[in-house]
Amino acid sequence: MLTPSQKGTSENSLKDERLIPVNSWGTEVEISQTLVNNNLHEIQTNIAHSKVKIVAVTKYYGLSAILAGYEAGIRDFGESRVVDAIAKLEKLPENVRQNSTFHFIGHLQSNKAEKVVKHFDVIESIDSLKIARAVSKAACELNKREKVLLQVNNAGEEQKSGYSKDVLRAEIQEIISLPGLDVRGLMNIAPIDADEAKLAELFKDIREFRDELERSFNITLPELSMGMSNDYKIALREGATIIRIGRKLFK
Repeated sequence: MLTPSQKGTSENSLKDERLIPVNSWGTEVEISQTLVNNNLHEIQTNIAHSKVKIVAVTKYYGLSAILAGYEAGIRDFGESRVVDAIAKLEKLPENVRQNSTFHFIGHLQSNKAEKVVKHFDVIESIDSLKIARAVSKAACELNKREKVLLQVNNAGEEQKSGYSKDVLRAEIQEIISLPGLDVRGLMNIAPIDADEAKLAELFKDIREFRDELERSFNITLPELSMGMSNDYKIALREGATIIRIGRKLFK
Protein backbone atom coordinates (compact mmCIF):
# COMPACT_ATOMS: atom_id res chain seq x y z
CA MET A 1 0.00 0.00 0.00
CA LEU A 2 1.22 3.52 -0.82
CA THR A 3 2.18 5.82 2.02
CA PRO A 4 0.44 9.25 2.06
CA SER A 5 3.64 10.78 0.70
CA GLN A 6 3.92 8.22 -2.11
CA LYS A 7 0.23 8.58 -2.90
CA GLY A 8 0.57 12.34 -3.19
CA THR A 9 3.54 11.99 -5.49
CA SER A 10 1.66 9.52 -7.68
CA GLU A 11 -1.42 11.74 -7.87
CA ASN A 12 0.67 14.78 -8.75
CA SER A 13 2.45 12.95 -11.56
CA LEU A 14 -0.86 11.87 -13.03
CA LYS A 15 -1.94 15.50 -13.10
CA ASP A 16 1.17 16.52 -15.05
CA GLU A 17 -0.15 16.94 -18.58
CA ARG A 18 3.29 16.24 -20.03
CA LEU A 19 3.03 12.63 -18.92
CA ILE A 20 0.65 10.02 -20.24
CA PRO A 21 0.39 6.53 -18.67
CA VAL A 22 2.33 3.98 -20.68
CA ASN A 23 0.12 0.91 -20.68
CA SER A 24 2.77 -1.12 -22.51
CA TRP A 25 5.39 -0.68 -19.80
CA GLY A 26 3.20 0.38 -16.87
CA THR A 27 5.22 3.54 -16.15
CA GLU A 28 5.20 7.25 -16.82
CA VAL A 29 8.33 8.61 -18.41
CA GLU A 30 9.80 12.11 -18.38
CA ILE A 31 12.17 12.22 -21.34
CA SER A 32 15.63 13.74 -20.97
CA GLN A 33 16.79 16.10 -23.71
CA THR A 34 20.34 14.83 -23.34
CA LEU A 35 19.16 11.24 -23.74
CA VAL A 36 17.33 11.99 -26.99
CA ASN A 37 20.22 14.05 -28.35
CA ASN A 38 22.68 11.23 -27.68
CA ASN A 39 20.40 8.50 -29.03
CA LEU A 40 19.60 10.46 -32.18
CA HIS A 41 23.29 11.08 -32.80
CA GLU A 42 23.94 7.32 -32.60
CA ILE A 43 21.12 6.56 -35.05
CA GLN A 44 22.25 9.26 -37.46
CA THR A 45 25.76 7.80 -37.35
CA ASN A 46 24.33 4.40 -38.26
CA ILE A 47 22.37 5.80 -41.20
CA ALA A 48 25.05 8.19 -42.46
CA HIS A 49 24.91 8.92 -46.20
CA SER A 50 21.27 7.81 -46.33
CA LYS A 51 18.29 10.05 -47.03
CA VAL A 52 15.97 7.92 -44.90
CA LYS A 53 13.39 9.80 -42.83
CA ILE A 54 13.22 9.11 -39.09
CA VAL A 55 9.71 9.01 -37.61
CA ALA A 56 10.00 9.29 -33.83
CA VAL A 57 7.44 6.90 -32.37
CA THR A 58 6.07 8.74 -29.34
CA LYS A 59 2.98 6.59 -28.78
CA TYR A 60 4.26 5.25 -25.44
CA TYR A 61 5.32 8.65 -24.14
CA GLY A 62 3.93 12.01 -23.14
CA LEU A 63 4.54 15.51 -24.42
CA SER A 64 8.13 15.56 -23.19
CA ALA A 65 9.12 13.00 -25.85
CA ILE A 66 7.74 15.08 -28.71
CA LEU A 67 9.28 18.26 -27.33
CA ALA A 68 12.67 16.63 -26.78
CA GLY A 69 12.57 15.08 -30.25
CA TYR A 70 11.65 18.42 -31.80
CA GLU A 71 14.44 20.20 -29.95
CA ALA A 72 16.88 17.55 -31.22
CA GLY A 73 15.84 18.31 -34.79
CA ILE A 74 13.22 15.63 -35.48
CA ARG A 75 10.17 16.81 -37.40
CA ASP A 76 8.21 13.58 -37.95
CA PHE A 77 6.34 11.87 -35.10
CA GLY A 78 4.33 8.65 -35.00
CA GLU A 79 1.28 7.89 -32.85
CA SER A 80 -1.18 4.98 -32.83
CA ARG A 81 -3.81 5.54 -30.12
CA VAL A 82 -6.28 8.11 -31.38
CA VAL A 83 -7.59 9.60 -28.12
CA ASP A 84 -4.22 9.79 -26.36
CA ALA A 85 -2.53 11.16 -29.48
CA ILE A 86 -5.03 13.94 -30.05
CA ALA A 87 -4.83 14.96 -26.39
CA LYS A 88 -1.07 15.35 -26.78
CA LEU A 89 -1.16 17.11 -30.14
CA GLU A 90 -3.65 19.69 -28.93
CA LYS A 91 -1.34 20.63 -26.02
CA LEU A 92 1.76 21.13 -28.14
CA PRO A 93 3.14 24.64 -28.63
CA GLU A 94 1.88 26.14 -31.87
CA ASN A 95 5.32 26.27 -33.50
CA VAL A 96 5.88 22.55 -32.85
CA ARG A 97 2.49 21.63 -34.30
CA GLN A 98 2.91 23.81 -37.36
CA ASN A 99 6.46 22.69 -38.18
CA SER A 100 6.04 18.96 -37.57
CA THR A 101 4.52 16.11 -39.56
CA PHE A 102 2.38 13.66 -37.63
CA HIS A 103 2.07 10.06 -38.78
CA PHE A 104 -0.74 7.75 -37.68
CA ILE A 105 0.84 4.30 -37.52
CA GLY A 106 -1.74 2.21 -35.66
CA HIS A 107 -4.71 0.15 -36.78
CA LEU A 108 -7.42 2.58 -37.87
CA GLN A 109 -11.13 1.98 -37.32
CA SER A 110 -13.45 3.55 -39.87
CA ASN A 111 -15.40 5.45 -37.19
CA LYS A 112 -12.17 7.23 -36.16
CA ALA A 113 -11.20 8.21 -39.72
CA GLU A 114 -12.45 11.80 -39.49
CA LYS A 115 -10.53 12.50 -36.28
CA VAL A 116 -7.34 10.98 -37.65
CA VAL A 117 -7.54 12.83 -40.97
CA LYS A 118 -8.15 16.09 -39.10
CA HIS A 119 -5.14 15.73 -36.81
CA PHE A 120 -2.59 13.71 -38.81
CA ASP A 121 -0.65 14.54 -41.95
CA VAL A 122 0.14 10.94 -42.96
CA ILE A 123 -1.74 7.69 -42.32
CA GLU A 124 0.67 4.78 -42.69
CA SER A 125 -1.77 2.00 -41.88
CA ILE A 126 -4.41 1.73 -44.62
CA ASP A 127 -5.17 -1.99 -44.55
CA SER A 128 -8.49 -2.39 -46.37
CA LEU A 129 -10.66 -0.81 -49.02
CA LYS A 130 -13.21 0.00 -46.31
CA ILE A 131 -10.66 2.08 -44.40
CA ALA A 132 -9.40 3.73 -47.58
CA ARG A 133 -12.96 4.78 -48.45
CA ALA A 134 -13.54 6.15 -44.93
CA VAL A 135 -10.33 8.20 -45.09
CA SER A 136 -11.22 9.43 -48.59
CA LYS A 137 -14.65 10.56 -47.40
CA ALA A 138 -13.20 12.35 -44.37
CA ALA A 139 -10.47 14.02 -46.42
CA CYS A 140 -12.96 15.31 -48.98
CA GLU A 141 -15.21 16.69 -46.25
CA LEU A 142 -12.21 18.51 -44.76
CA ASN A 143 -11.08 19.71 -48.21
CA LYS A 144 -7.81 17.89 -47.68
CA ARG A 145 -5.61 15.49 -49.65
CA GLU A 146 -4.36 12.97 -47.12
CA LYS A 147 -1.02 11.25 -47.63
CA VAL A 148 -1.40 7.52 -47.01
CA LEU A 149 0.67 4.35 -47.05
CA LEU A 150 -0.76 0.89 -47.61
CA GLN A 151 0.14 -1.58 -44.87
CA VAL A 152 1.26 -4.99 -46.12
CA ASN A 153 1.42 -8.02 -43.83
CA ASN A 154 3.69 -10.13 -46.00
CA ALA A 155 4.68 -12.34 -43.06
CA GLY A 156 1.05 -13.46 -42.75
CA GLU A 157 0.89 -12.82 -39.00
CA GLU A 158 -2.70 -13.34 -37.82
CA GLN A 159 -2.37 -10.92 -34.90
CA LYS A 160 -1.31 -8.03 -37.14
CA SER A 161 -3.30 -5.90 -39.53
CA GLY A 162 -2.25 -5.39 -43.12
CA TYR A 163 -3.02 -6.42 -46.65
CA SER A 164 -2.02 -9.70 -48.15
CA LYS A 165 -0.31 -9.10 -51.46
CA ASP A 166 -3.09 -10.80 -53.42
CA VAL A 167 -5.83 -8.66 -51.88
CA LEU A 168 -3.87 -5.46 -52.39
CA ARG A 169 -3.29 -6.32 -56.03
CA ALA A 170 -7.06 -6.67 -56.41
CA GLU A 171 -7.92 -3.42 -54.60
CA ILE A 172 -5.13 -0.96 -55.34
CA GLN A 173 -6.64 0.33 -58.58
CA GLU A 174 -9.75 1.50 -56.73
CA ILE A 175 -7.73 2.86 -53.81
CA ILE A 176 -5.54 5.07 -55.98
CA SER A 177 -8.63 6.41 -57.74
CA LEU A 178 -10.31 7.55 -54.51
CA PRO A 179 -10.54 11.34 -54.16
CA GLY A 180 -8.76 12.98 -51.27
CA LEU A 181 -6.00 10.36 -51.08
CA ASP A 182 -2.35 10.73 -52.02
CA VAL A 183 -1.07 7.15 -52.01
CA ARG A 184 2.64 7.46 -51.30
CA GLY A 185 3.85 3.90 -50.80
CA LEU A 186 3.83 0.83 -48.57
CA MET A 187 4.30 0.16 -44.87
CA ASN A 188 5.39 -3.07 -43.22
CA ILE A 189 5.77 -4.32 -39.65
CA ALA A 190 8.12 -7.30 -39.50
CA PRO A 191 7.79 -10.11 -36.93
CA ILE A 192 9.54 -9.20 -33.70
CA ASP A 193 11.10 -12.66 -33.33
CA ALA A 194 12.42 -13.05 -36.90
CA ASP A 195 16.16 -13.52 -37.37
CA GLU A 196 18.27 -11.22 -39.51
CA ALA A 197 18.02 -13.37 -42.63
CA LYS A 198 14.24 -13.56 -42.40
CA LEU A 199 13.95 -9.82 -41.79
CA ALA A 200 16.07 -9.08 -44.85
CA GLU A 201 13.91 -11.45 -46.90
CA LEU A 202 10.66 -9.79 -45.77
CA PHE A 203 11.92 -6.24 -46.34
CA LYS A 204 13.28 -7.16 -49.76
CA ASP A 205 9.92 -8.73 -50.60
CA ILE A 206 8.12 -5.46 -49.75
CA ARG A 207 10.49 -3.49 -51.98
CA GLU A 208 10.04 -5.92 -54.87
CA PHE A 209 6.26 -5.90 -54.37
CA ARG A 210 6.30 -2.09 -54.49
CA ASP A 211 8.26 -2.26 -57.74
CA GLU A 212 5.73 -4.74 -59.15
CA LEU A 213 2.79 -2.49 -58.28
CA GLU A 214 4.47 0.50 -59.91
CA ARG A 215 5.00 -1.45 -63.14
CA SER A 216 1.60 -3.15 -63.19
CA PHE A 217 -0.50 -0.08 -62.45
CA ASN A 218 1.73 2.64 -63.90
CA ILE A 219 1.96 4.46 -60.58
CA THR A 220 4.73 5.91 -58.42
CA LEU A 221 5.07 4.73 -54.81
CA PRO A 222 8.22 6.45 -53.53
CA GLU A 223 7.90 5.61 -49.84
CA LEU A 224 8.75 2.36 -48.05
CA SER A 225 8.10 2.63 -44.32
CA MET A 226 9.78 -0.41 -42.82
CA GLY A 227 12.15 -0.95 -39.96
CA MET A 228 11.89 -0.10 -36.27
CA SER A 229 14.29 0.15 -33.34
CA ASN A 230 15.43 -3.47 -33.50
CA ASP A 231 15.69 -3.90 -37.27
CA TYR A 232 16.02 -0.48 -38.94
CA LYS A 233 19.56 -1.10 -40.19
CA ILE A 234 18.40 -4.23 -42.04
CA ALA A 235 15.38 -2.38 -43.47
CA LEU A 236 17.63 0.43 -44.62
CA ARG A 237 19.83 -2.00 -46.56
CA GLU A 238 16.69 -3.31 -48.30
CA GLY A 239 15.45 0.09 -49.44
CA ALA A 240 13.51 1.70 -46.57
CA THR A 241 12.83 5.41 -47.03
CA ILE A 242 11.12 5.79 -43.63
CA ILE A 243 12.14 4.14 -40.36
CA ARG A 244 9.96 4.27 -37.24
CA ILE A 245 12.06 4.59 -34.09
CA GLY A 246 10.77 4.66 -30.51
CA ARG A 247 12.79 2.72 -27.97
CA LYS A 248 16.16 3.56 -29.52
CA LEU A 249 15.37 7.26 -29.17
CA PHE A 250 13.65 7.41 -25.81
CA LYS A 251 15.22 4.68 -23.67
